[in-house]
Amino acid sequence: MASAHGASPGVADDRIYLDKGLTGTNRSRPGLDQALAAVRAGDTLVVPKLDRLARSVPDARDIGDTLFARGIRLSLGGNIYDPADPMSKMFFNMLAVFAEFEADLLKMRTREGMAIARSKGKQPKLSARQQAELVRMHSSGEYSIADLMEVFTVGRATVYRVLDRAKAQQSA
Repeated sequence: MASAHGASPGVADDRIYLDKGLTGTNRSRPGLDQALAAVRAGDTLVVPKLDRLARSVPDARDIGDTLFARGIRLSLGGNIYDPADPMSKMFFNMLAVFAEFEADLLKMRTREGMAIARSKGKQPKLSARQQAELVRMHSSGEYSIADLMEVFTVGRATVYRVLDRAKAQQSA
């Protein structure tokens, strides 16, 4: 999400607002809130795609109407949305429907994927042979946790989990 004065194609870095790591399923997104607070009458809020701005038709309409009431233009993918123009309004609403549909499909696929993964049981990130090698390398004292993370391309928690399991098996 970015705001820029006028309808210029470039947007200054300090005028770019992002919501990193958020799913966007709710409206309380800090980057969106900052962008909406930063734009003033006569500005253009530049958004690459409508699904970056809103995830539902009512939310898109609310944001679009609020911007229009404040005298702020909305650029979606390089096109200026004009709620006073019937064609522009229809196109905006169609984009909102598709954005909501896309978000719903993503949610459905995510739920299905999680259900499939649960039914198969969680697979370990490392094979038994890899886990044994990780434990051997660690006990040699030549490799740090960071080294093991890099060698096996796993996170810190996975390295510690493997080491803890090995320690528990040795003491049993």
